[in-house]
Amino acid sequence: MTKTTNTHQLPLAITEFGAGTGRPALILHGGGGPGTVAPIAGHLAQQRHLHTLVPVHPGWDGTPRPDWCDGVDDLALAYLHLLQDRGLWDVLVVGSSLGGWIGAEMAVRDLGGIISGLVLIDAAGIAVEEAPIPDFFSFDARQVAEHSFHDSDRFYTDPALLPPEQLALRAANMATMRTIAGDPYMHDPKLRRRLGRVTLPTMLLWGESDRVFSPAYGAAYADAFGGETRFEVIPEAGHLPQIEQPEATFALIDAYLTGTRRGPRTDPRTSPRTDARTGPHMARSSAPKSYNAKSSTGR
Repeated sequence: MTKTTNTHQLPLAITEFGAGTGRPALILHGGGGPGTVAPIAGHLAQQRHLHTLVPVHPGWDGTPRPDWCDGVDDLALAYLHLLQDRGLWDVLVVGSSLGGWIGAEMAVRDLGGIISGLVLIDAAGIAVEEAPIPDFFSFDARQVAEHSFHDSDRFYTDPALLPPEQLALRAANMATMRTIAGDPYMHDPKLRRRLGRVTLPTMLLWGESDRVFSPAYGAAYADAFGGETRFEVIPEAGHLPQIEQPEATFALIDAYLTGTRRGPRTDPRTSPRTDARTGPHMARSSAPKSYNAKSSTGR
C-alpha cells in the first residue's frame, strides 16, 4: 500500500508491506529511484516477514520537494522523525547508494536508539582520498552503465529508445540528485569522523565491480564505524548487487538479520546503556570488525 504522510511539513510517499506485523525495516533507495530497492523490500517482506517501509525521496519520480529540503541531512532527519512519529522501535535500516548515505546520517543522529541494525549497500557519503569518486553527473548513459554494472551490456538502455516522459523523469531525478548530493560532491565532510560514535551492528555490502564507489572506498567506510562492522564484497556485481546478484545479496542480509534483533523496548530512564548525550548505542565499543575474505583490500 502506498500513501503520503507529512513529517514536519515534508510530504513523503511511502509504500508499505506487512504493515503492523514483524520487525520494521526502512528501505532507502539511491539515485536510480525506488525501483532499485524493490527487490530488497519484497524479499524482506515476503521471506523474512518484516514490516517494510519504502519511501520515495522528495523530488524523485515526480514527488514534491520543498526548497528547504536540499541536503542529505534533511532527509535523514525526516526519516528519523517518521520513525519517531510512528512509534517504531528495533528498526532495520537498509540503504543503497544515496540511501546508504542517508542511513549512515540517520545512525549518527539516532540518539533515541530507534535503529537496531544498519545495512549499507555501495553507499555514498564519505571522502576517501585513496579512492576518489568519479564525476557521475558528467556521464552519458553508456558510461553510467559501465561504471554501475558488472555486466554493463545487459543493463544498458539506449536513451533514444525511451519515451519522452521517461527521459524527462530521469532528468528530473538527476537534477534532484545534484541538489541533494552535488555540493559537497557525494559526501558529508564530517560524516567519516562522526561514524566512530556509531556502534550498532552494521554490515556493508559492496559490488566487486562497482566503479563509482570502489571496494577500497567501501573498506574505508567500514573502518570508520566504531563498533562491530562486517564488510562483504559480492563477486560479479557492480553498484547495485541487489539487481545483479540478488540471491547472494539476500543471503548475506538474511545471515546478518539473525544477530541484530533487539528485545522488548525498555524505558530509557532505567537503561544502563543510555546516555543523555550519546544515546543507547553510541558509546564506543571494543568489538572487533569482521571482513569478508573476498574483499579486494585483502582483509
